[in-house]
Amino acid sequence: MNLKCLVAGLLLICSLGAHLPAAELRLYTEDHRPLSYLQDGKPSGMAVAVVEELIRRTGDTAHIELVPWTRGYHQVRHQADSALFSTVRTAQREAQFQWVGPIARGYTRFYTRKDAGLRVASLDDVRQLGTLAVPSQWYSYEILRQQKLENLYGVSTPRDMLRMFRHGRVRLLLVNNLTLDALLAEQGMHAGQLQAQFDLMPSDSYIAFSLHTDAALVARWQRALEDMRHDGGLGRIHRHWFPDADESMLADLLR
Repeated sequence: MNLKCLVAGLLLICSLGAHLPAAELRLYTEDHRPLSYLQDGKPSGMAVAVVEELIRRTGDTAHIELVPWTRGYHQVRHQADSALFSTVRTAQREAQFQWVGPIARGYTRFYTRKDAGLRVASLDDVRQLGTLAVPSQWYSYEILRQQKLENLYGVSTPRDMLRMFRHGRVRLLLVNNLTLDALLAEQGMHAGQLQAQFDLMPSDSYIAFSLHTDAALVARWQRALEDMRHDGGLGRIHRHWFPDADESMLADLLR
């Protein structure tokens, strides 16, 4: 093959490559109202609304799928062009993903029944109150296990935790305040029956991209989110889904 043919062939390959469509993003989320859930067979929720707007603004091709948390977590750890939301960003998870966010700001709080008359101000108090049930795939379980909380008990799902609390098998509930109302409603309960105790930690939610995803794409999503923060798009979505949200907390997220 002469040099002219070789150069022409390389140019053709480059030209074809430049016109190849970008890979479709696989975006995984779990059933965790009101952040994400299925409605009429389609993903819905506050976090879904944020992600759909980011897809529109970036122009990327993406598919949102509701899956069990452990499956989504595994997929994004090993699969290129994928992401998991809403994922709380912790020191333990920091190096496992590329992060876009935060898309929501909340607090992971301890709660007791109001009629129990308990005062819980520290993890030392938590240690004195018997079994603490927490879903074993949650970030809060990871944090408390590192704290060597002897009475920590891992359960399979948030519903298991709520059922144990409703039936009095555990005296404490540890939940992100953004999802508290929806979790209680599934068990026929409401927030008026609870007493907030102390905050374990802030729980900012992010979109966690696979390490095998192009960093330029991740940066593009972060820029689009910053645009949403500045032009009011993110605030409008939050107020739609959380009309009674703490305005100071929302202002902190949008700052």
